[in-house]
Amino acid sequence: MSAATRSSTRDIARAAVRAELTRVAFELFRRDGFDKVTLDDLASAAGVSRSTFLRYFGTKEDAVLAAFDGSERRLADALRARPADEDDWTALRRAMDTVIARYHEDPAGSLATTRLVRDTPALCARNLEKQYTWRPSLAAALAGRAGDDQPTLAQSVRAAAALDCLNVALDHWLASDGALDLVALLDDAFDALASR
Repeated sequence: MSAATRSSTRDIARAAVRAELTRVAFELFRRDGFDKVTLDDLASAAGVSRSTFLRYFGTKEDAVLAAFDGSERRLADALRARPADEDDWTALRRAMDTVIARYHEDPAGSLATTRLVRDTPALCARNLEKQYTWRPSLAAALAGRAGDDQPTLAQSVRAAAALDCLNVALDHWLASDGALDLVALLDDAFDALASR
């Protein structure tokens, strides 16, 4: 077996274990409440040691927020792939489709995850902290589309505003218990700023 095959097999196995730990954690948090579940509870429920759990996730928050891993990269890649003649705001809105795609694939699961994150102060704060790190990537993608080396102030503001539009749309979607259409909410949020 080659080193590349071993590495690939390890990566696949690691991803499977990580996904299972995330699933177990999410179920415990939904059932018992995020604050009541300890790392020892998570490890025990997953049938692993505490140290094994911590090898995959440094915190309880990370176990839930792993559902959003890769979103920054996918969003920036989608933004760079938008047509060159498309304005920044439209490109940002269309790129957001990559982030909300999972809401279409699993509406009930996405609603439950969003509710857990929004209703748990530690998770909400950590999620917003992670999203804050997306801003430079989005601004850089906008700069790249314009042929610039560094993002302008306007590009940085647009990137930040786009993420805020996403969060406001998610809040309204959550408040409707998933009854409102998330795509329409996101469109409306972007339109509210575009019309100014």
